[in-house]
Amino acid sequence: MSDPTHRAIEAVWRIEAARVVAHGARLVRDIGIAEELAQDALIAALEHWPRDGVPDNPGAWLMATVKHRALDKLRQDALHAKKHEAMGRDLDALEAHVVPDFVDALDAARADDIGDDLLRLIFTACHPVLSTDARVTLTLRLLGGLATHEIARAFLAPEATIAQRIVRAKRTLREARVPFEVPRAAARAARMASVLEVIYLIFNEGYAATAGDDWIRPALCDEALRVGRILAELAREDSEVHGLVALMELQASRLHARTDANGRPVLLADQDRLRWDPLLIRRGLAALGRAEALGGALGPYALQAALAACHARAHRAEDTDWARIVALYDALAQVHPSPVVELNRAVAVGMAFGPQAGFAIVEALAADPALARYHWLPSVRADFLAKLGRHDEARSEFQRAASMTQNARERELLLLRAGEMG
Repeated sequence: MSDPTHRAIEAVWRIEAARVVAHGARLVRDIGIAEELAQDALIAALEHWPRDGVPDNPGAWLMATVKHRALDKLRQDALHAKKHEAMGRDLDALEAHVVPDFVDALDAARADDIGDDLLRLIFTACHPVLSTDARVTLTLRLLGGLATHEIARAFLAPEATIAQRIVRAKRTLREARVPFEVPRAAARAARMASVLEVIYLIFNEGYAATAGDDWIRPALCDEALRVGRILAELAREDSEVHGLVALMELQASRLHARTDANGRPVLLADQDRLRWDPLLIRRGLAALGRAEALGGALGPYALQAALAACHARAHRAEDTDWARIVALYDALAQVHPSPVVELNRAVAVGMAFGPQAGFAIVEALAADPALARYHWLPSVRADFLAKLGRHDEARSEFQRAASMTQNARERELLLLRAGEMG
């Protein structure tokens, strides 16, 4: 296979994989089988395209291949199971009595159908019947187009573990008879919350890795953004979807400035803002504008996007509107109360009204069991103690925070700051 053709197939697959799997799932109503059909289509492309050339519409070519394989499977199932009446209705609906024309199946790629299929796939992959880990893994597999070894590398997990997780997730969906559909209005809001949670979990693992030797993993951020943008196109009237996309775009704009030349973390106040990506900032502000234009009170993701926008609009750290950030955290605490939100609000209060004011909030959080193993609590406490001139206590807290994190780069930073306390 020529290198250009190989690269073309890889690029097409990364773009089209989710749509191809979604199309197959609509036909056979089983995500596991749909992924097998999609893989068959990829193998067919690897066989045909080097010889015949990349088609003018490669996505439609893959869709047509999946449709033909799905029809074959439905016929075989109908014969083996002898469920002629039930399967016959499926086959008639798919016009299986007509011999499919391989190059004339572009009807399968109609935009509306594909959009509906993708939305169904997103809701299915993120179904609450699956554990959070399973939802994250399946979303990366089906919607991010990542191979098992890529997911394993991203999450520092054994490949066998990820493979088993994918198999179990598909089996769980099949055994629970989870329908391949967008839930009805009454259930949609709760299910959408699960979808957004999964996408943001993927993004956050890329933005601030919980473990390993790297502070950031940009590839995970890219995948989360890609899935989020797809969802925003499909759910245009949902302000929280646009809010999440805005939040991820704005945070991603800072990725290149979050590490130095040696991969060491660079904190927000010390970042070179000229390295922030202006295109991602514009995209993030535009997405936030769409969320706000839909009216009503902003939800948690849109409020966090508004917080990120305050930083994006400040050309220098000292220009940051910390009073507005405190107000936004107050609003966030009303709609999404949590100890982590309160800890972040403490930082903002300290920047707006002085370290003593922020430190008082942190002290009130010290006994919260939800933060018992959260290394940012002693880290934030240490920062306030340093600003208050209590360097011995600050050093001890930085060391405690370093002992709690599983990320090597973060540990180095915290120990460095401990050493600066004298």
